[in-house]
Amino acid sequence: MAQQSKIIIGCMSWGNWGKQLSTKEQADLIQFCTENGNNTFDHADIYGDYTTESQFGKALKESGIEREKIQLISKCGIQYVGNSRDNKIKHYDYSKDYIIWSAEESLRNLKTDYLDTFLLHRPSPLMHPEEIAEAIASLKESGKIKQFGVSNFTTSQVELISSQIKVEVNQIEFSLTQHSAMHNGSLDQMMLKDIQPMSWSPLGSVFKQDNEATQRIKPLLKDLAEKYDISEDGILLSWILKHPSQVSPVIGTTNKERILNANKALKIDLELEDWFSLLVASQGHKVP
Repeated sequence: MAQQSKIIIGCMSWGNWGKQLSTKEQADLIQFCTENGNNTFDHADIYGDYTTESQFGKALKESGIEREKIQLISKCGIQYVGNSRDNKIKHYDYSKDYIIWSAEESLRNLKTDYLDTFLLHRPSPLMHPEEIAEAIASLKESGKIKQFGVSNFTTSQVELISSQIKVEVNQIEFSLTQHSAMHNGSLDQMMLKDIQPMSWSPLGSVFKQDNEATQRIKPLLKDLAEKYDISEDGILLSWILKHPSQVSPVIGTTNKERILNANKALKIDLELEDWFSLLVASQGHKVP
């Protein structure tokens, strides 16, 4: 059984919500990622308006890679307004029957017998922890999921679910430009309770926005990239990786060179003052 890779490959943009890669292109990318140590692929049922998982499943079959050599993550709970389902409004469904049905649907689409990790995608005000626990226990007992977790849950919401069943993962937004998880107790809780943090959007807004924070960060990023002989996105990932909670970044790129650059970040250990200099640049003020 393959171990989860530290750098996780996010598949949200592989299909209709992004690059619209062909089956052949996806199979090639799966092969490339696996050969370079990135054997863990992050999905959600809603990606591509509920179409990306099935496209990936076809590509996985075409790639010829043995299921045991990769890890698959998926998420459930968001009822999305699109062309695939008759939802009148975006909402969340965490009823026992729906959770089980959704997991089984992901299995069918991904052409696999089990998910390595299964997450509740976003918290709902109407969550019943006992009902969620029953659904997850059933999925675990039947071998359909190996590991259970949540995504975008606050500390109190994690406590609520944890009261009934062990939460093993919390996938949150965490980056140099969105680091509230360091201050609101989220990462502290994960360290205390042995919950694995995963980070979506790990590069933050550095390359997406031009504002005061990114203007402060970019010159420093350029200098540090030269100092450590790594790409600028590699520096941003190494900043995350230095956190003691052992965050696993979920990277959204389909660019092979950028995937290799991300892997190089695993070999970089930012010096203490360099790490804090990036934090100060992002905040715009010194630490207290």
